[in-house]
Amino acid sequence: MAFEKLRKEETLAMRKRLIGQSCRLFYSDEPVKIIKARGQYLFDENDKRYLDCISNVHHVGHCHPSITKAAAEQMDLLNTNARFLHDNIVMYADRLAATLPEKLCVFYFVNSGSEANDLALRLAQQYTQHQDVIVLDHAYHGHLMSLIDISPYKFRKLAGQKEWVHVAPLPDTYRGIYREDHPNPGQAYADTVKDLIEEVHRKGRKISAFFAESLPSVGGQIILPQGYSTKVAEYVRSAGGVFVADEVQTGFGRVGSHFWAFQLQGEGFCPDIVTMGKPMGNGHPLACVATTVEIAGAFTANGVEYFNTFGGNPVSCAIGLAVLDVIEKEDLRGNATRVGAHLKDLLTKLQTQHQIIGDVRGVGLFVGLELVSDRDQKTPATETAARVVKRYRKEDQICVSTDGPWENVVKFKPPMCFSMEDAELAVRCIDRILTDQTSSFISLRTCCRLPLNTDHCGDSVFEMD
Repeated sequence: MAFEKLRKEETLAMRKRLIGQSCRLFYSDEPVKIIKARGQYLFDENDKRYLDCISNVHHVGHCHPSITKAAAEQMDLLNTNARFLHDNIVMYADRLAATLPEKLCVFYFVNSGSEANDLALRLAQQYTQHQDVIVLDHAYHGHLMSLIDISPYKFRKLAGQKEWVHVAPLPDTYRGIYREDHPNPGQAYADTVKDLIEEVHRKGRKISAFFAESLPSVGGQIILPQGYSTKVAEYVRSAGGVFVADEVQTGFGRVGSHFWAFQLQGEGFCPDIVTMGKPMGNGHPLACVATTVEIAGAFTANGVEYFNTFGGNPVSCAIGLAVLDVIEKEDLRGNATRVGAHLKDLLTKLQTQHQIIGDVRGVGLFVGLELVSDRDQKTPATETAARVVKRYRKEDQICVSTDGPWENVVKFKPPMCFSMEDAELAVRCIDRILTDQTSSFISLRTCCRLPLNTDHCGDSVFEMD
């Protein structure tokens, strides 16, 4: 059965009428209608090609033939309630276990990263018999009410902070309280968590968990300083809590050198619970929680059965297995290492030419470009970042987005098949855009006889587009 094709204007009008307006589109002032995709490329209704630097969800590439084949074959054979005995779920769990430290050997399959994080919160609170949670400032862990409660990025715009939620400083060595010049920022930031635990105890409360992304994404593509997670885990466990690593956006080899981003903290570090989501199904709704025998045992001992009707169903697990195969066969971790290093190197060289680039950071294909209107003050260049995103799409057919508390970090989290040529194209184009902005700013300064200071190029009163 073929679906009727709508003109772009019709699609947009129907969306405005039928879909909740809080569900916002990319490029909402001039939406792009995407009708197909392959690899790292998106195509609109006119067959115009866009380079996708946004879709970390489509981990091994859009519409990968091995993934679609595995999905179709299993769908044609069986897809049913996950409570029936089936090979796929145990085979997939076994493959995942091989990528993780030995103690993380019990798995719960769900359908989304939000479901995974909600379950992780339940596991931690059941195991410790405590309620309170420590999270990082600007964190986002999902859209369920339980997760909005532990996501400063969301709750500060809504009902506010609950008494059982405690916010630790984001370990940002670029603009945080401890920066690159600190002799041991990992220890210093970990000590802020220790101080917070002591404050919680003075209130007569107990910690159930420290909950953090292994690389904070919404916080601005932050790379945690070395030693941070190990010391935090020590403090949290001493207080009777557990360490939860949210790998929803960073797992499955995105960092290149390791399969999991938490492994960047060193061989001696292992979380008590790991959550995973978006990339493991390459866009198919598949997510998971991995934990220890002890934590899983405490969850079972509460006497309440846990089941998730379609979490870990045969089709989802077939897709998950196929994703693992592709990561291995196509050396996508190696590709992330090589291409990510090349992208970061090119952007770092660009930083010497453009004062507006305050920081370049990242690992593998998880890279952030922070724009500032004043390098010394680190003033966020939010408007400039928005213009870069807009011009990238309009002039170069490159899709990126921004993150960070001030939305001034241009983020690159493309599918893992992103190539050297893609990286070079992305950097050439952003170089041109920033050069144009600087030139226009200098012209405006000269014309208006204002003091010339190109350190402040970018966040000016004029619009480039």
